[in-house]
Amino acid sequence: MFKILLIEDDVTLYNEIRERLSQWSYDVYGIKDFGNVMKEFTSIQPDLVIIDIQLPKFDGFHWCRMIRTHSKVPIIFLSSRDHPTDMVMSMQLGADDFVQKPFHFDVLIAKIQAVLRRVYNYSLEQQIHLKIWNGSSIDYVKNTVQNEAGTIELTKNEMFILKILIEHVNQIVRREELIKSLWDDERFVSDNTLTVNVNRLRKRLEEIGLGQYIETKVGQGYLAREEVGTE
Repeated sequence: MFKILLIEDDVTLYNEIRERLSQWSYDVYGIKDFGNVMKEFTSIQPDLVIIDIQLPKFDGFHWCRMIRTHSKVPIIFLSSRDHPTDMVMSMQLGADDFVQKPFHFDVLIAKIQAVLRRVYNYSLEQQIHLKIWNGSSIDYVKNTVQNEAGTIELTKNEMFILKILIEHVNQIVRREELIKSLWDDERFVSDNTLTVNVNRLRKRLEEIGLGQYIETKVGQGYLAREEVGTE
């Protein structure tokens, strides 16, 4: 089931769209705090964002820019504004489509399906390799971690360890489990090599302010911590 984040402050319209999309088996989320959209975006990790231009506090263009700094998730603008510059601006900011209000619901559904089909049919493998963690974008293919503080590149072993820890976020992963996972992946490591790699991983993450999120649990293993409301 695809998750859709609908950034719309008109409660009546939001409820109508949510109800209609649920009939198509889409899981629709709304925004509680329009002053902190990114916090809810990273928590939900939607497969598609539908966003109005005119919103409380900051407009849709602002949040589109913010989302694009962290994610390539498809974005559809939904707005009553019909000036060509608004459509051009949305495309320049990285939006995938623009739907003008008032709209026929079948048109919106068709555009949603087209965008999801285009993005996820052709780049599903790439989608799997992208992750948001504590406000940072992790690319498992490029072995990079990026946030506002900068970008770091990890070794394959370091990224592999980070990936396993994030898959079990806020849970302790025993050292034996990490070693077994690395061994099964033909990355032959000993207990001492694991310690060295985790220490290097934490040191690299410290460069962009993430080092404290990898915790050592003495006698047990390691834990990737995630702050409440982020992902």
